[in-house]
Amino acid sequence: MAGTNLTIRIDLASGARIGPGKIALLEAIRSTGSISAAARSLGMSYRRAWLLVEEINRTLREPAVTAESGGARGGGAVVTAVGERVVDLYRIIESQARTAAGGEFRAIGRLIRNRVRAG
Repeated sequence: MAGTNLTIRIDLASGARIGPGKIALLEAIRSTGSISAAARSLGMSYRRAWLLVEEINRTLREPAVTAESGGARGGGAVVTAVGERVVDLYRIIESQARTAAGGEFRAIGRLIRNRVRAG
């Protein structure tokens, strides 16, 4: 339903979380090949992106992102097979939840005003 969004955040037993921000960061790293370019594309500081990558990597048994510094091309980052799997599983969970709750989304949509008036 247009204008209605579902946001999934997975709270892990370890206390770590995987949600839309980390998944978007992994997808941006995959498409840009760089943590700094991914951060820029998301309007996030490089430091914040790097801290999130470190958190993701600490959470998983194997790293989701590997990075190279320096070099002729100035380094880069790669989303590993484990990182790709996390993104895929998250997107599947999101899709299945959206499908399962389709009727409820429509019911909520019927209860919402079409436009909120500015005061």
